[in-house]
Amino acid sequence: MSFEEEWGELKAAAAMRLNSAGGSGRSGAAKGSADYVVADDELGDIGHAAFGLFNGLEATGKHAKAASETAGRSLKSDGFETGAAFTEVVETWGKQVKTLLQACAHISNHLDYTKASRKADDEWIETQLRLVGPVAPEADGAVPASQISKYFQ
Repeated sequence: MSFEEEWGELKAAAAMRLNSAGGSGRSGAAKGSADYVVADDELGDIGHAAFGLFNGLEATGKHAKAASETAGRSLKSDGFETGAAFTEVVETWGKQVKTLLQACAHISNHLDYTKASRKADDEWIETQLRLVGPVAPEADGAVPASQISKYFQ
């Protein structure tokens, strides 16, 4: 089978999957589809885990730093090349711990911000819809923009 034939089959299979996704007559993704959905409580759990990892890693990541640096210096002063390599490993480990700490803090902070921002957006939309009040749709069910846009200025 040539590349073009295989590529054509894969594209056709993907198109069929896309066409059948969400075919339940309701808006949004069908249950079990490839869309990624996370509930607020799951986001809270992820943020809490990142915060816990941050707090635990900060102390434990530096646990052996002093002893390792002392051992590296001692080996190096005794003429062992392993000492310099060991010192370099300790420095690299410290950089990696800092990077992971920053990532955990970023995850935790971003999820907190996202949750608060989403709540604020939902409240704003709810307020705007209350201001608009009921709007009579036209015969085809569409609402004219002229009836809505005057409330969102």
